[in-house]
Amino acid sequence: MTPDEIFAVVRRNLLEVLPDLEEAQVSLEHSMRELGANSIDRMDVVMAVQDDLGVRVPASALTQANDLRSLVAVLGEYV
Repeated sequence: MTPDEIFAVVRRNLLEVLPDLEEAQVSLEHSMRELGANSIDRMDVVMAVQDDLGVRVPASALTQANDLRSLVAVLGEYV
């Protein structure tokens, strides 16, 4: 799976969890926090993405993700 495909899954789930967010606002340079996601929202997004991708990423690896680009990279290691 390519990074673009992983990002599409992340973006789709982020937009589902944060319905007031517009797709154009979501870029790889932003963190979920910058986009208005609280800690529960972020966990919901990460869990939904993992379910969609059929992977489980250790929490220790996820803590290294500071923005969506790094989250996509971490997820890519487990796809």
